[in-house]
Amino acid sequence: MRSPIVSVLGHVDHGKTSILDCIRRSSVTSGESGGITQSIGASIVPIESIKKNSENLLSLTKTKLDIPGLLFIDTPGHAAFSSMRSRGGNLADIAVLVVDINEGFKPQTIEAVEILKSFKTPFIIAANKLDLVPGYRKVDDLLLSDLGKQSSNVRESVDTKLYELVGKIHEKFSLNADRFDRVDDYTKKIAIIPCSAVQNLGVSELLIIVSGMAQKFLEDSLKIDVKGFAKGTVLEVKEEKGLGNSLNSIIYDGTLKVNDCIVFAGIEKAIVTKVRALFLPQELSEMRDKKTKFKSVKEVHAAAGVKIVCPLQEQVLSGMAFETCNKESINEVSNKLQEQVSDIFINTDSDGIIAKADSIGGLEALVKLLKEHNIKIRKASIGNITKKDIIDAESSKNSFLRVVLGFNVSLDGTPEKAKIITSDIIYRLIEDYEAWIKDVKKELEEKEVDKLVRPAKLEILQNCIFRQSNPCIFGVEVLSGKIKSGIPVMNKNGDRLSVIKSINIENKAVSYAEKGKQVAISCPGITAGRQINEQDILYSSISESDFRELKRLKEYLSNDEISILKEIVEIKRRKNPVWGI
Repeated sequence: MRSPIVSVLGHVDHGKTSILDCIRRSSVTSGESGGITQSIGASIVPIESIKKNSENLLSLTKTKLDIPGLLFIDTPGHAAFSSMRSRGGNLADIAVLVVDINEGFKPQTIEAVEILKSFKTPFIIAANKLDLVPGYRKVDDLLLSDLGKQSSNVRESVDTKLYELVGKIHEKFSLNADRFDRVDDYTKKIAIIPCSAVQNLGVSELLIIVSGMAQKFLEDSLKIDVKGFAKGTVLEVKEEKGLGNSLNSIIYDGTLKVNDCIVFAGIEKAIVTKVRALFLPQELSEMRDKKTKFKSVKEVHAAAGVKIVCPLQEQVLSGMAFETCNKESINEVSNKLQEQVSDIFINTDSDGIIAKADSIGGLEALVKLLKEHNIKIRKASIGNITKKDIIDAESSKNSFLRVVLGFNVSLDGTPEKAKIITSDIIYRLIEDYEAWIKDVKKELEEKEVDKLVRPAKLEILQNCIFRQSNPCIFGVEVLSGKIKSGIPVMNKNGDRLSVIKSINIENKAVSYAEKGKQVAISCPGITAGRQINEQDILYSSISESDFRELKRLKEYLSNDEISILKEIVEIKRRKNPVWGI
């Protein structure tokens, strides 16, 4: 009997990795980008450790565990990782769905249940962050005993939150659930285990229930032919100090041995090679942890997480399936594995951004997220951002699509016209891209506004008629808005008078003047004492087409300008009631 493979799923920041940290006493969470798991990891938890952690509980429940241990797959929590989580769900014999007891079901939680249902994977719910329920104080190591010792208000609050979860899962999926100690039949009801990864509360109960369920209901599927060919999935292609490149992998069937013929699915064709070396992480450690030490082994039995070293491994991509075989069945196995890759093909648009990721799973996730946000993709590929990617992006006719988005990759080259956005947290790529689009649009629209005649109000100053005509030069104070050279001006009756030919401050020509400035302006075609007089109020004369554009772009106008625009509209509509409509 092999170790059951346990997939851990849930919403971002609900505590998936923290629960595993609590189990294996490590600190993977603190080493993750943004505290969020970004690639599938694996941890072996031997049965001796489970028994040690749950000694009191095992004696109370009189449970006997025969499985060799548990193999946990720690899956990413964000919605975009559904394809990677689907692989996790597909690999898993049983799953733990982590939900923040205080926040309840989120979109990614609902998506996780859909994935588990689609794969018919049995699961339990870990209602994490019990310690954050107002008033909760841990007083006992055993969960039920600790719950019983809380105040009546806290007990009532916990029950309310649990029944909200029960109601939600029934409403959304027509599934029955209850607190684990109230479940009589685990095949008909989903067990909910309140827990706190921070205070190590409820985690022993979680381990016992997962182990017990796997042992009772999955016994037949856990039986493997130890002498059979190995089957597995590459989780991550990684470079280790002292080891060089290696393939972090999960074996879920058979035995993998040094010198075995191994076939990996590839993008265009299968990769056939030979196992050169195998390395296992220490027990209770995480394969991605930099401090983890590895030991060389000759063979590995399912289920296990293992590092594989082999020729041509640089061609292998994360997320790809593999099998070992004899020489006679290489073609048959290759064809079978390649069929699985056909549904990973990513269709791209004729024009769009360039998407890059470090793995096939990461690329699928990125493309899925981009499509959800209606962002067109011209090219999607794996690897670092190259000079060719930059050239491809710069060739786009649409300035908003001259972009390369890179997930977990580095930049090789210097862009001139293209925008490069990289992140090791996938959803931030979309946030950063949308923020950049917003900034570019704002910049372009502000330039559009500056091309229009903006609202302005000015007063002709007393004793400041410097030249009566040809052109008329006089002093004004800008009461509101901003005046520029070249804008037309009108009087308070809406009669267009002239155009501001030039603006001077202290005998120096300027292109514009804002509110509060006193300047001299020259206006051809008018005569002081006839069309204008001291203390007259003048306005910028806005055309109907400019007015409509200003309305569309009003977010770039100040409150002061909007107020003056209303005055100008009133003046214009005295002569033409439908002006600007």
